[in-house]
Amino acid sequence: MSTDFQKAREDLGRRLRTLRTESPRGPLTGTALSASLGWAQSKVSKLENGRQTPTAEDLRAWADATGHPGAYDELHGRLKGFESHIRSWRRQLSSGHRPVQETWNEVTAAARVLHVWDSFAVNGLLQTPDYARHVFESYATLQNSPCDTEDAVRARMERQRWLYQPGRLLNLLMWEGALRAKVCPPEVLAGQLDRLLGVIGMDTVRLGIVPMSAALRVPPANAFWIVGERLVITEDWHAELWLDGSDTVALYRRVWESLCASAVFGTEAQHVIARTRQAMVA
Repeated sequence: MSTDFQKAREDLGRRLRTLRTESPRGPLTGTALSASLGWAQSKVSKLENGRQTPTAEDLRAWADATGHPGAYDELHGRLKGFESHIRSWRRQLSSGHRPVQETWNEVTAAARVLHVWDSFAVNGLLQTPDYARHVFESYATLQNSPCDTEDAVRARMERQRWLYQPGRLLNLLMWEGALRAKVCPPEVLAGQLDRLLGVIGMDTVRLGIVPMSAALRVPPANAFWIVGERLVITEDWHAELWLDGSDTVALYRRVWESLCASAVFGTEAQHVIARTRQAMVA
């Protein structure tokens, strides 16, 4: 997967390499630099090749150790520029929903563990085709984007193969309001709730429901995905935000854990879903 923020990280890595090799004290090897900083040599390699995001402290240390203390402001500016990468829906959906879903497929395929909070709709990894179809049609109308609904649905269903691969784990928290949101006809929503009931107990899914009656440590707010421990993806009406900063990822993880404390799992989660389905049918 090649994203704008990954390209920016690689550009920053090349700049770090240049500072190392053009040190006024003479060219430094990666081994010498890592030794002077007290880092593992692999960290220097990962930073220079864009495989790891540096912290502001890393950049300060690098600039000082290579004899370029004045380069810190430039390096920090580059870091802030790609820590929060905005991917506008207008640009992403210019060719329809299918390319966006394929990008998500690549993101998911590379991860073994996901921590997700959904506050407004059922998560795409657990959607039925009919439910997904109505969601895509709604957003295509809202964004005035090409309507490639069937291709988008197929791409989203392809992503669900992730759930059946050993070693994967979806840690999903859902607001009860997302179960009740009538984004589709009642019979479609009933089928979707049946699907949720069926995934409870799967080895690769840990599904928690936050009841609307639960005491909350934090407001439910926006949905988000934590991909591994390196990336957060959240969205608003105008864009997706891809957040790649250790402090930011840690913050979202604390939010997830706070919401998890209000969630119910297993049989209790099944009761909430079944109660919602019964109320809807009634």
